[in-house]
Amino acid sequence: MDLIPAPAHIDGPYGPYDNPHHGPHGVAFPVNARTALAAAPGTDRTARWLRGVLGGALALELPPGTPGAADTVTLRLDPGLPPEGYRLTVAEGVEIAGGDPAGVFWGAQTLRQLLGPDAFRRAPLRPDAHRAIPHQTIEDAPRFSWRGLMLDVARHFMPKDGVMRYLDLLAAHKLNVLHLHLTDDQGWRIEITRHPELTRTGAWRARTQWGHRASELWDPAPHGGYYTQDDIREIVAYAAERHIRVVPEIDIPGHSQAAIAAYPELGNTDVIDTTSLAVWDTWGVSPNVLAPTDTVLRFYEDVFEEVLGLFPADVSPFVHIGGDECPKDQWKASPTAQARIRELGLADEDGLQSWFIRHFDRWLAARGRRLIGWDEILEGGLAPGAAVSSWRGYRGGIEAARAGHDVVICPEQQVYLDHRQAEGPEEPMPIGYVRTLEDVYRFEPVPPELRELPGAARHVLGAQANVWTEVMQDRSRVDYQVFPRLAAFAEVVWCSALPDPVERDFAEFERRMAAHHARLDALGVDYRPRGGPLPWQRRPLPAGVTGPLGRPIEGAPPNV
Repeated sequence: MDLIPAPAHIDGPYGPYDNPHHGPHGVAFPVNARTALAAAPGTDRTARWLRGVLGGALALELPPGTPGAADTVTLRLDPGLPPEGYRLTVAEGVEIAGGDPAGVFWGAQTLRQLLGPDAFRRAPLRPDAHRAIPHQTIEDAPRFSWRGLMLDVARHFMPKDGVMRYLDLLAAHKLNVLHLHLTDDQGWRIEITRHPELTRTGAWRARTQWGHRASELWDPAPHGGYYTQDDIREIVAYAAERHIRVVPEIDIPGHSQAAIAAYPELGNTDVIDTTSLAVWDTWGVSPNVLAPTDTVLRFYEDVFEEVLGLFPADVSPFVHIGGDECPKDQWKASPTAQARIRELGLADEDGLQSWFIRHFDRWLAARGRRLIGWDEILEGGLAPGAAVSSWRGYRGGIEAARAGHDVVICPEQQVYLDHRQAEGPEEPMPIGYVRTLEDVYRFEPVPPELRELPGAARHVLGAQANVWTEVMQDRSRVDYQVFPRLAAFAEVVWCSALPDPVERDFAEFERRMAAHHARLDALGVDYRPRGGPLPWQRRPLPAGVTGPLGRPIEGAPPNV
C-alpha cells in the first residue's frame, strides 16, 4: 500500500498493512462518468471539495446520487467512530463514514490517493481513462489533535495564494493546523485598521541580508507585503473548508522592531532614540523590545481585538503571542521598566516578561480564547491556562505538562524544516542542524519523561514542524526545505500504531514515498529529490546567476 500517512487497518488485497482478513482480489469499483455523490447532513464541505478537486482533476461531474447505491460515493457521519476518524469502504459503491465532518474529509483525502497521481492535478490529463479502486475497507484515526505546520511569513512574505496552496498541501497530508507567524523584527504582515502604520511602514524593509546572519551579502531591493483583513478572512475560510485551524501569531514583547519602527512610542524611548529605528534588514534577535507601559498594553489590545475578529473562536480557539527571545538589556537600563518592576513587586526582568504574558492570558481568556506561546513564557512563571510550544528541545514541554499545561512539541533539533537536509556544499543556503528525511521520520512527540508520568502525556496536544524563512526567498525554496520531510512528519503525528522511533521501518516508508513523489510532482511541489538538489537548486550559484527576480547581489563575488 502506498498511502501516506499509512492507515491503521486495511481489509483488502494489500500488504504490508493488511490484516489477515483479505477481501476479494481483482474486484474493483469503477470511477467514471456514471459515478455519483451522495452527501448526508454534516458532510457538505467534503462534498464541495470532492466536486471541485476530483471533479476538476478527473473530469467527473459527480452528480447527486442515492446514499448507498452502486456507482455512488456516499458521505455520512458515524458517531461510533473517533473524532477525525473515518472508515472508507469500497464495494459496489464507496462509503466514507466519519466520526465527525473532519473525519469524512480525511477519508476523502485517502480516496484521492487511491485514485492515483492524476487526482492531484488541476485539469484532466486523460479524461477517458479507465479508473477503478479495488474492493477494500480502510479504518483510520489520528494519534494527535494538533498536527501542524508553522509558516513564517514575516521574514519573507508569502502572498495569499501561496498560503492557500500550503493549506491544500497540509490537507493532502492530513495535517490540521497552520500556525502563521505574522509579525517579527523584519516585517508586520496583517492589516490593523486602528494602527495603519503597522503595514504602511512596518510591512516593508529597505533591503535584505542574503543568507545566514553571518553573511556579508545583501539583496538591495525593498521587500515586504501584508495581508488585508479580507485576505485573512479568505485564508481562514479556505482553511475551514479543509478542516484546518489557522493559529495567528503576534509576537510580544520581543521580536517587535517592525512595530516599533512604525510606532516609536512602543519602544523603550528612555534608553534609545526609537524614531531612528527601521524595519530590521538582518537576522538574529533584535535588542529592541516593547516597553512595559500601559500605552503598549492598550495598543496591543487594539491589535488583538481586531485579530480575534478575523480568526473566529470556533475555527481558531488559540492565539499565539510569541514570547520568545526577548533580550532584557533595554529593560535593565530603562528607568521606566525598573519603576514598573518595583510597582508590581516583581523580582526581576523575567518577572516583567511574565507580567506581559499574564496580562494577555487574562485578556484572551475573558474573550473565550486560549493563549499559546513559545517555551520562554515559562520564565518568570507560566500564565494560568496558557499552552506552550516547546521549541528549545523537550525540556519546556516536559516542565509545562508536568505542571498541567497543554503542550505542542516542536523541538528545533528534530522538526525545524529550515535546517539542512544533508551535508555537502551543494545544499542551498545551509543553516542549522542536518536533519534528514529519516531523522524526521524517527521524531517522537511524546518524550519518555511524560510517558512514564501518569496523566502527563495527555497534555501533549500534538506536534508541529516549524519553517522559519530567513533563507527562503521564494516559494520554490520553501518547498525544497519542507518536502519531502513534511510527509514523514505527517505520518509521525497521524499514525497511532507507529512503533517507537528505533523500530520504525524507514525502508518501507521510503518505498511508499517513491509513489508519493508522483503526487508531489502533480501538485507542482519543488521538493528535494532523494539523490540531492537538482542543478538549479544547488549552492553555490553558477557564475552569472543573480538573486531573486534577476537582481544582482551586493558584495557577491563572481561565484556566490
